[in-house]
Amino acid sequence: MQIQVRTGGPARVSMGDAWSRQVHPDIESERHQQSFDVERLTNILDGGAQNTALRRRVESIIHSDPEFSLKDNYFMSQNEHYEAGIKKKFHLQRVAQRLGWLEDSRELHYAHRTLSGDLALGLHHIFVKAVKSLGSEEQIAKWVPISNEFRIIATYAQTELGHGTYLQGLETEATYDADTQEFVVHSPTITATKWWPGDLGRSATHALVQAQLICSGVRRGMHAFIVPIRSLHDHTPLPGITAGDIGPKMGFEHIDNGFLRLDHVRIPRENMLSRFAQVLPDGTYIKLGTAQSNYLSMVVTRVELLLKEIIPLLQKACVIAIRYSVIRRQSQLRPSDGEAKVLDYQTQQQKLFPQLATAYAFYFLASSLLEFFHQSYSAILDRDFSLLPELHALSSGLKAMVSDFSTQGVELCRRACGGHGYSKLSGLPFLVARVTASCTYEGENTVLYLQTARFLMKSYLQAQASPGSASKRSLPQSVAYLTAPDLARCPAQRAADFLHPDVYTRAWAHVAIRLIKDSVHHLQTLLQSGADKHEAWNQTTVIHLQAAKAHCYYLTVKSFAEALKKLDNEPAIQQALQRLCDLFALHGILSNAGDFLHDGFLSGAQVDVVRTAYLDLLLLIRKDAISLTDAFDFTDQCLNSALGCYDGNVYERLFHWAQKSPTNTQGNPAYEKYIRPLLQSWRSKL
Repeated sequence: MQIQVRTGGPARVSMGDAWSRQVHPDIESERHQQSFDVERLTNILDGGAQNTALRRRVESIIHSDPEFSLKDNYFMSQNEHYEAGIKKKFHLQRVAQRLGWLEDSRELHYAHRTLSGDLALGLHHIFVKAVKSLGSEEQIAKWVPISNEFRIIATYAQTELGHGTYLQGLETEATYDADTQEFVVHSPTITATKWWPGDLGRSATHALVQAQLICSGVRRGMHAFIVPIRSLHDHTPLPGITAGDIGPKMGFEHIDNGFLRLDHVRIPRENMLSRFAQVLPDGTYIKLGTAQSNYLSMVVTRVELLLKEIIPLLQKACVIAIRYSVIRRQSQLRPSDGEAKVLDYQTQQQKLFPQLATAYAFYFLASSLLEFFHQSYSAILDRDFSLLPELHALSSGLKAMVSDFSTQGVELCRRACGGHGYSKLSGLPFLVARVTASCTYEGENTVLYLQTARFLMKSYLQAQASPGSASKRSLPQSVAYLTAPDLARCPAQRAADFLHPDVYTRAWAHVAIRLIKDSVHHLQTLLQSGADKHEAWNQTTVIHLQAAKAHCYYLTVKSFAEALKKLDNEPAIQQALQRLCDLFALHGILSNAGDFLHDGFLSGAQVDVVRTAYLDLLLLIRKDAISLTDAFDFTDQCLNSALGCYDGNVYERLFHWAQKSPTNTQGNPAYEKYIRPLLQSWRSKL
């Protein structure tokens, strides 16, 4: 057992080894120099003190229940992980029913946060959200209650063996038979096999299958169909169904990612989700939405993934690495001193503080996106699609950026922990494997960036319309900066000048506009030379990609800066976060200096000044580093890291946990089979 202490919250102290009942002095000294109220920042991140209190009550319930224990988690086989994930999921459902936690309640959200990475049946909830997004009111009334009560277990089957992000290329077919009023769902080729859906391998009884609709001999594109795949009586595959687990993966061992082949499986006409399209009994196809409306469930998933899945992985990695970096001592800053905390080295700060700044930047970015999503979603459900293109572009580009940067950041945090970061007991390899997958699921990132780039190209051309035209006035909010007055040169000269949000936000806007303009120009030049429009697009995608990334970075800087303006009544917190905002913006400028130097917007001398301002920020952030990570308020059990516990007793815990390894208590079969004969063979010759 170990201490669980909270700044500003209730201390949780359990009896155990002597080292687990005291806080390491090196981390305790960090907390004595807090420049702001950590508890207040936690409240802000939670959306209010009442939410913090509620979350902690939920965490207390979860952590006090032995059924949710993470004991031996790092020593389990794939089958043991899967069984433990299922067990915890269903135990959580029982707890939720007993305590009255509703499906979309804060309580269940906090429970999932507490048990993140340790619960199975995540795709079941994506199925429910897809039904709510794409289904008619009658279909929602039929399928959502039985899903919430787990009378069925469902998955979302989109990706195929031969196709993933390119949805138009999906090969699974759903052909309407007007004589029987059924759809015949079929996998016509080996590459049409559904591949990768979580919960499909061994768990699901139903699948929401994305397939190409064929009715009256005409292909109508991708639509969603609910297909029963296993018996509700004995869980055996239903006729025409071949399903199983796809085998070992890089992480996600508790999830039974699976495959599904369909051999002319018949389902009722009512099983096609029909909010945006219907097939009448005689086979008449009625389109009620746009071509993109069937992708709405993916948009919903992408938006929710950011705050609930991806960003917490980067936050946890920052907590672990920064806490460890004030405990780990190595070498000397001065010959007369003892070994220094590695976080006192500028190189360590340069590795970790940009990741911390990114974690905060993404939190405010995702919160802003979620707010826009809530504004748009109800209108889209009512078949007002005016905001759907912008929502799709935002969710695509920001999902790509957040997962890309988080993957790089988590790995940097792991490497910043040296050899111990390679140990699973650090918790970091688990985070690396999990966040890496986010670059691919729910859309491969390069493809997503390019979807954003298409939106930017259209928006830029719209912005070039004649002044005062209706199209120019109606430019979507996220690209309104395309018509704003631009600066040819950055006016900032001193380091302090570059710490003004207006300065670096305009700098990022300038670069984004230039790159978008360049990408459109290159495309139009090829088209004017007679190139086919598809080939012209392909030959300019690298430039489009660069433009989309700059646009997303600009939006992140802008949203972070705007969020901080709302904290005027919290000056100490505002100052601490302002330094992170400054660091995020300047780190991006230094990492992409060529884009700012390209047209003379910045000079070489100005880039040098940016670097000076950036390095000065590292020293200032160093004082608040532990406080800024403590504010995320992850419990020790949630982190499950020997390096990242609140008390800082890293080495004792690492040694204690390592002794739990079954290899230390079980016999060594290799000794009897190979090592002993080898050693004894030499003895006979002596």
